[in-house]
Amino acid sequence: QVQLVESGGGLVQPGGSLRLSCAGSGSIFSIATMGWYRQAPGKERELVGTITSGGSTNYADSVKGRFTISRDNAKSTVYLQMNSLKPEDTAVYYCNLKAVAGVMNYWGKGTLVTVSS
Repeated sequence: QVQLVESGGGLVQPGGSLRLSCAGSGSIFSIATMGWYRQAPGKERELVGTITSGGSTNYADSVKGRFTISRDNAKSTVYLQMNSLKPEDTAVYYCNLKAVAGVMNYWGKGTLVTVSS
């Protein structure tokens, strides 16, 4: 069983920065593709970005150049560095683990990010 626990959310002013962390359990972490998703109030969950086991990243157009995903396999942790935050980045941010061609698909419970003055 894989467990994912997000942390680092909170209230930040527009233009500010936050770093989210997602700590995983289980030996599968190092070979999994990790993703960050977000869901704003009244909207569907959307992809923020992903990082493969080899470290290749992919981002949604809305966050390119502002957000950076990284991982530390020794700590079974993936990070989301968010800079130049905008009010429209306000959402619950979820961590996702996919492995074995998507057969393994796990979600964290999410952490709330609020961007407001």
